[in-house]
Amino acid sequence: MRNTKAFKEAVAQTLAELARRGVTLAPATVEDTIEKQITTVSERLGIQVRSAWRYFDASVTADRLAQSLSSYEESSSEKGVGQAPMPPIDNPELALVLAGVPDSLAQTGGDLYATIINVAVNAWMAGHIHGEDGCAGCGDRGPSGHDWEARMRTITEMQPNITKWFDRDVWTSAVNDAGYTVTRR
Repeated sequence: MRNTKAFKEAVAQTLAELARRGVTLAPATVEDTIEKQITTVSERLGIQVRSAWRYFDASVTADRLAQSLSSYEESSSEKGVGQAPMPPIDNPELALVLAGVPDSLAQTGGDLYATIINVAVNAWMAGHIHGEDGCAGCGDRGPSGHDWEARMRTITEMQPNITKWFDRDVWTSAVNDAGYTVTRR
């Protein structure tokens, strides 16, 4: 379905309608929504997918997506949900996660997916450990145990110049030294 002219036109029209409403969504989100809509119409009416396109309206789809985004933003702000808290800039665990990117790129031969998974898992584990210091069920955490401050001191001793990883130019240089670069197509 995604390779058809009708699908590509529907996505373009919906993105244009969203732009007129001042709403920005990733094209992949719009594509997924349209595919689900057309598939649902086809299944419920018992018709072929190509016949379901006659029921598609980019304006209505854009309205629904804008409404959905607005509802999400309102419900999230009411409950205090929003951006996750960032650790302090000099956080040693965050520095290790950042420093691991160039190494991961080199080890995986430039596999960006594997690198992102590595970073995500390490960041998740760091957040889990920070949030679960009082958890007796989390197992042995080495010499610093459940003491977060002791763990931060240990990491800082292992890598004394952690602040360098918070400099975009230093990080980019390390990625380039690993033999990779990130460029937009």
